[in-house]
Amino acid sequence: MKIFNWANIRLVLIFSVVVFLFSFTAKRNEHRYLKNSVVIFSGDENLFVTHEMVNKLLIENKTAARSMRKDKLDLNKLEKTINKHDLIDNSEVFVSIDGVLKAVVKQKTPIARILGENDSFYLDYKGSKMPLSDNFTARVPLVTGEIDEQNRKEISEMLRIIHNDGFLKKNIIGVKISPTGNIKMMNRNFNYEIDFGKTINMERKFENYKAFFHKAVSDSSINNYKIINLKFTQQVVCTK
Repeated sequence: MKIFNWANIRLVLIFSVVVFLFSFTAKRNEHRYLKNSVVIFSGDENLFVTHEMVNKLLIENKTAARSMRKDKLDLNKLEKTINKHDLIDNSEVFVSIDGVLKAVVKQKTPIARILGENDSFYLDYKGSKMPLSDNFTARVPLVTGEIDEQNRKEISEMLRIIHNDGFLKKNIIGVKISPTGNIKMMNRNFNYEIDFGKTINMERKFENYKAFFHKAVSDSSINNYKIINLKFTQQVVCTK
C-alpha cells in the first residue's frame, strides 16, 4: 500500500500554496495605512458623547487615521482607552477588510439623576456614577436625599424597575430618600405624592400602584387624592 501518491502530493502542494498566498497577503496588508476611521453607536440614538470625541480616542490623537499603519495598531489598547471614558459602557474595535478602522460603541444608560448638595450626576443602569453630558440631557427621575454605599444597591434596583417599565418610566419623575430610608415619589401629571416606604417588596408595590392608577383614572377619582400610600403590600391607602 502506497502512503504517498499523486493525489496526496497534489493536496499538499495546494495547501502549501494557499498558506503561502495567505501569509503573503497578510504580510503585505500589515504595512498598509488605514483608509479611514468610523464610529458606530449601538442602542440609544441620544448621544452623550459625539463621534468626534470617540474618534479622537480611536486615532490616538493623530491628525488622521490615514497616518496610521495597520501593523502598528494595538486594537486591545484602543478598546481599553475608549472604555475608560466615563460615559461609555463598552466598545469593540476592529479593522475591516477594506482598511477602515471601526469602533462599535455602547454608551452607559442613565436611569436617574442624583441631585446632591455639591454636585449632580447620573446613576447608570449598573448602579455606577455617570457624569452629566454637555451634548444631551436624559429624561430620568430626579433623586434627592440620602444615597450611600449601604443603600445604593437597593436604590439602583428600584430605579431599574422604573426604567424597565414603560408606564413607570413615564409616570415617576422624582424620588426623595429620607435619612431613615423611607422613599417618596412624585408623578408627572397629578398633584399627589407616593409614599413608597422602604425598598422591600418593590415589584409588588409598583404593581399595586399601577392597578390603582388605572382604576382611579377610569373613575375620575385620581384628582381627589393627596397621598398614595404603598407601604402595605396588600392594599393601597389613599389620603384626600
